[in-house]
Amino acid sequence: MSFQATAFAYLFPGNAMVNSLLATAYISLFPNLLLYFVPPDINTSSLNVLVSFAVGGLLGDVFLHLLPHAFLGDHADAVHVDEQKNVLIGMGIFGGLFFFFVMDKLMRVFNGGGGHDHGHHHHDTKKNEDDAVAIKKDEPEGLRQRKKKSEEKEDEHDHQHEKKNNEIKLSAYLNLFADFTHNMTDGLAMAASFYASPSVGATTAVAVFFHEIPHEVGDYAILVQSGFSKQKAMMAQFTTAVGAFLGTIIGIIIEQVSRAGTDDQLHKHAVEGEGILGTGLQWSELVIPFTAGGFMYIATVGVIPELLEVTGKIQKDRRQALAEFGAMLVGLSLMAVIAWNEGSA
Repeated sequence: MSFQATAFAYLFPGNAMVNSLLATAYISLFPNLLLYFVPPDINTSSLNVLVSFAVGGLLGDVFLHLLPHAFLGDHADAVHVDEQKNVLIGMGIFGGLFFFFVMDKLMRVFNGGGGHDHGHHHHDTKKNEDDAVAIKKDEPEGLRQRKKKSEEKEDEHDHQHEKKNNEIKLSAYLNLFADFTHNMTDGLAMAASFYASPSVGATTAVAVFFHEIPHEVGDYAILVQSGFSKQKAMMAQFTTAVGAFLGTIIGIIIEQVSRAGTDDQLHKHAVEGEGILGTGLQWSELVIPFTAGGFMYIATVGVIPELLEVTGKIQKDRRQALAEFGAMLVGLSLMAVIAWNEGSA
């Protein structure tokens, strides 16, 4: 028995239901516990290298585990091509990607454009300089008029500052809601993967675990920058972990109901086409394609655009790019090694 198989057997000793819940606990609790040791102002370059590694692992899981299993199943040595079934699986993949696109778009709409305005400090500085110039010009008109104008400008500045703080707070709460939804998808992935096979479940758990670490650190930093204390930010992140367990429970219910229905009707429909539109495809079998589509969106649209940003300093950007390329390839290689050794698991 290989080391990989021994490790997976030790970490996931139960049936599909138990293992999916165990995996959800691993990917939810340990990354959040690490937040205690993470400084709120973590270096962006270091975080991006970690994110690149996670992207490599996540896309490696999609292309080396989830998609092959979605199209080929467990018995890839005797493949029966069913175009209609493949169309439904492809629609499931698109469904996962489209779901995250809708969620992302709505978050940006409700947040008034999305993202933080990193240039607001410069804007405030320029505004203060303009206020000072205006006050200077008003000096000949007398002290009372100048004082009145100054108070009016201060009130206006305080109002705008309070409005900006409220926008940042709203952004933080919307980010928590998006994180909760994201974790639900992770939970669905755990259930669907372990019900598909122990090896697919274990590799998906590894990929999601490495993705969750930089994801949780990034969200934690956003909450702290939005005015949360370190303790409140950690508690908020633990709260979103409930979404992962909820997703896992929903996934388990879907799998159990689907398998029970299949077992009851197996002898009655041995010849006739059964399942979605007579293709033999069960609803539970669309969870993995849906998850694959979601992971593809998270990695490519949600994360990679941030990695494409540069500072304009060629030497620094060159070193950072090489580090990110290497980290992404290491993440992909880890998934490739696990996939290669699955046969001996």
